[in-house]
Amino acid sequence: MASLPNLVWLRAFECAARRHSFTAAAEELGLTQAAVSHQVRSLEKTFGVALFIRRSRTLELTEIGHAYYPSIAQALSDIAYSTRGLLGPSEAKTVTLRAPISTSVLWIAPRLGALRHANPNINIRLISAIWADSATEEDIDIDIRLGPRSWFGASAQLLSEEVMIPVCAPEDCASIKTIPDLLARELIHIHGYQDHWLRFFQMQGLETQALRQGLFVDTSLAAIELIMAGSGVAMIMKRYARDHLMAGRLAQPLDIEIPMAQGHFLMPSKDDAALSPETSQLRDWTIRLFTQTP
Repeated sequence: MASLPNLVWLRAFECAARRHSFTAAAEELGLTQAAVSHQVRSLEKTFGVALFIRRSRTLELTEIGHAYYPSIAQALSDIAYSTRGLLGPSEAKTVTLRAPISTSVLWIAPRLGALRHANPNINIRLISAIWADSATEEDIDIDIRLGPRSWFGASAQLLSEEVMIPVCAPEDCASIKTIPDLLARELIHIHGYQDHWLRFFQMQGLETQALRQGLFVDTSLAAIELIMAGSGVAMIMKRYARDHLMAGRLAQPLDIEIPMAQGHFLMPSKDDAALSPETSQLRDWTIRLFTQTP
């Protein structure tokens, strides 16, 4: 037992080896990328050997790392099963997280699975703010809201200041080289963000009288679907567009960012001291999620 390596470091090694990425391992474990990297380096320093070949976009196991990984993965799995068998299935605490519907679908939901996989002791209920009767205020453990600071007061914690960008379908991107090219398309307006195009005109020094009416939708989700169908262009929150841009489903034709004068805010808890460990863990994860640059 005296030669047993630090179990926290072993967990970081196993996860990074399985995911081929310190970043992906950090998301799964609920840590920072730097913390996972440091833990693995500490393990390597203890052994005096390299376990990974670090490349710009991925990790590869060294020959020693390949030999070491299967036994560590099996050992950690055995520990988990033995603990569950000894203690029995624990009653998982359900933590309710509420956020605007587009924020829930486009930013939180795609990243929530990895957290749940790494923390099966937490049952997570993600609800959208549009379903007013889906939970009472007393049921909400973590409440994320979007808007200007003046809506929420000084006690709300600013998580992210958002910016908007022009977005089009990928096949339209090559033909949109200038602002007139962009404005010649059908303009999609989003309810609640009607000033996006107006502010775009003002910041570009354009006459606002020339702002054309176009398609109106009530969510950024609907606007993105219209754009992908080739039905127009819109000013979309960069955070909302990020995953679609990275996957090639949307394109940003012009390198323009405009501050929204809005942000995501974490509403204050009734009693921070009384938060359950599960709620605190999900709350910390949510804060880290929104402080990421989209």
